[in-house]
Order: sequence, then C-alpha cells, then structure tokens
Amino acid sequence: MNNASVALVTGGAGGLGQAIGNRLAARGKSVVLIDIDRENVEAAAESLRAKGGAVHGAVADVTDTDEVSRVVSESESRFGHIEILVNNAGFPRDAPLVKMTDQDFRSVVDVCLFGAFVCSRAVVPQMIERKYGRIVNIASRAYLGNPGQANYSAAKAGIVGMTKSLAKELGKHSITVNAVAPGIIDTPAVKNHPRYDLLVELAQKENSIRRLGKPEDVAAAVDFLSSEDSSFITGDVLHVSGGRYS
Repeated sequence: MNNASVALVTGGAGGLGQAIGNRLAARGKSVVLIDIDRENVEAAAESLRAKGGAVHGAVADVTDTDEVSRVVSESESRFGHIEILVNNAGFPRDAPLVKMTDQDFRSVVDVCLFGAFVCSRAVVPQMIERKYGRIVNIASRAYLGNPGQANYSAAKAGIVGMTKSLAKELGKHSITVNAVAPGIIDTPAVKNHPRYDLLVELAQKENSIRRLGKPEDVAAAVDFLSSEDSSFITGDVLHVSGGRYS
C-alpha cells in the first residue's frame, strides 16, 4: 500500500465536486473523484490532473454497497490510506408535494442520504483502525425547509442528523464528522437553470453578501473541516450561504 493519504469525493463530476477535489489536491492529497457518470468523472479528473493535482476518477453508484466497497478497496490499494471522505453526491428533483412522485422522493433521498451512509460505513473501519479520519457531509441550507423541496429538504435534514450522530459515535476514535450547508452556489448546473436570473436576484435580495456563492467558497470550508486546524470541531454545520439562515 502507498503511504500517501487519500480523499474520496463523491459527486466528483459536478461543479462542487471538482472544486473540492482541486482544493484538496492542492493540499497534497491524492484525490479520488467518485461519480456514476463515467465520461464526466474521467474528464473532471483529467482536467484537475492537468493543473498538477494527483486526481483520479472512479465510477460507482453511491447507493450500491458492493460498488462503493470496490472503489474504497481499490483506492486504498492503489493510492494509500483514506483520510478524508466528502459526501457530496446528490441532486434536487423539485415539485409541489401533490405532484411529487414516489420516485422523485426516493431517488433524491437514496443518493443524498443513503449514499452518504453507505460511503461512510465503507471507510470508517479503516479510519478507526488508524485512529484518524475526517468526514465532511455536504448538506444544504435547504435542510431548514424549502417549498417544493420536500424530498431534498428531508434528505439534507437527514444528513445533518446523521452528521451529529456519527460525530458522537466516532469522536473517541479521533474521527471528526461535520457538515457544510451551502446556499445558492454558482455551479454549471445552476447556470443552466431555466430561472437562473431569478436565482441571482434572490441571492442579491436575501443573503448579506449580495451574490451567489462560488464553488471555491464551499471547497474552502471543506478544506478547513478536513484539516488539522479543525481537530476540535465535530458535529457542526458550517453555513456557506452568504448569511442566509432561514
């Protein structure tokens, strides 16, 4: 096994995943971007490698225990011990309650919440063995509740609850577990939103900084919570929302 330390970042093909991977690679971590989208995760890894980072792409469905176990095992064997897990995989599927289908609800909760559970369960045994680990869960300001997001808000509220539970359970092993709750972040997916102009207007009106967040803002928060500088912080939710808390 390589002696380097590894950071696993799920949802690695997206804008947030790439920004987080780039930030951790700049800190000298060997980064494994995990995504279900082979073409885009490999392109993302190649793009970050071109910047000089030790970044690798891996294909897996975070809700599939066997696939996640395979990626974790391969990552340990090829790159070193897993020191950091960033549970970033997730997506919204918005609809009013009366129009939201069972699949709309289940698919969002499965990836956002169950996927984070599966990935955490896969990496924690070797973190316990080494008596060190950092788990950072990407929640959302939506955990406080948004109309039309019963599925997404429930999933992200679940992430916050799981974060606090695991923090209490794993602290004795020197494993910290925290969450980052972004507001509206100017990712490629947000830029392609059919009501992008409205999102910009909403951010300018409702947060104190009067702009959309940048992926790098979230990456900086993740970097801090996965570093030695945060060794006495666990079970917390760090809002990256420009001061919007409701």
